[in-house]
Amino acid sequence: MKSDRLLSILLLLQTRGRVPAGELAERLEVSRRTVYRDIESLSAAGVPVYAERGRHGGIALLPGFRTDVTGLTTDEARALFVLAAQGAHSALGLDGALGSALRKVMAALPAPHRPAAELTSRRILVDPDRWLARPSPAVDLDVLHTAVFSDLRLRIRYRHSGETQLRTYTVDPYGLVAKAGTWYLVADRRGRPRLFRADRVDRATLTDAPVRRRPGVELAEVWRQLRREVEDRPADVRVTARIRRTRLDLAVRILGGSLTGPPRTGDAEAGGEDWAVLELAYPVLPAVRQLLQFGDDLEVLGPPAARRVMARAAAAIAGAYAADEPPS
Repeated sequence: MKSDRLLSILLLLQTRGRVPAGELAERLEVSRRTVYRDIESLSAAGVPVYAERGRHGGIALLPGFRTDVTGLTTDEARALFVLAAQGAHSALGLDGALGSALRKVMAALPAPHRPAAELTSRRILVDPDRWLARPSPAVDLDVLHTAVFSDLRLRIRYRHSGETQLRTYTVDPYGLVAKAGTWYLVADRRGRPRLFRADRVDRATLTDAPVRRRPGVELAEVWRQLRREVEDRPADVRVTARIRRTRLDLAVRILGGSLTGPPRTGDAEAGGEDWAVLELAYPVLPAVRQLLQFGDDLEVLGPPAARRVMARAAAAIAGAYAADEPPS
């Protein structure tokens, strides 16, 4: 609706200052022409808004203009109270601030919307952690949190996965991201985007040098790029396996990221109705050892190289426990 769009434009201009017309059009999913018509409507209503052309131009409000907006709809009020589990706020030391902010928002809501918002907070819970996830190590986010808001470069001592040696990096932080219960620092190192797990940062120190981010690049954009790099890694090793139907649901949950398609059931060559066939992809051949966790409920059918990896790994495991075998 136009009234909601005008309100959105007003809030964006109050928050951001000068905003390019193209960005407003993209955020509101309308054309630039519609944005300029909306600006004319705001101006006609007495809002001191103006447009500047040129490379660094945009749409802005006159300095000092503010307006209090309390016209939330019922759905908007409910959306504010659908919050994730408290872990993210606790890690940032914002538990108390969150509760206080929600109480203030509740008091400011139009009276008809308060019951729905309060009920939503009691009936809807979002827990971002995976089932059976191991307890996360304690993470001290104080310095990282300070760095992303102070616009200073950061020096970190960092341990990469599978390594014991610590490495030292000087990075330019964009921000922090909480992904499935794990915190990550998103930063540039020598002008290239990098991802650092917060629980592997041994020490973090603020420098006196100002941050050197790439012009016009925001946290969300860098995170999308890094996420694509993680999720789109080439998986050139194709593996076919069969698994007992009684273990299929568990296998799908655990192996979801490696599956290339839905399981096939009732395949006569795989053993009939008691078995299902899985098609998987791995970046390297040794990664097929992930399937050992299913014991003899799963058998790799091919390729032969993958079967040999499984056979060697199974033999090594059997050898490790051979001394515990009772005498025949």
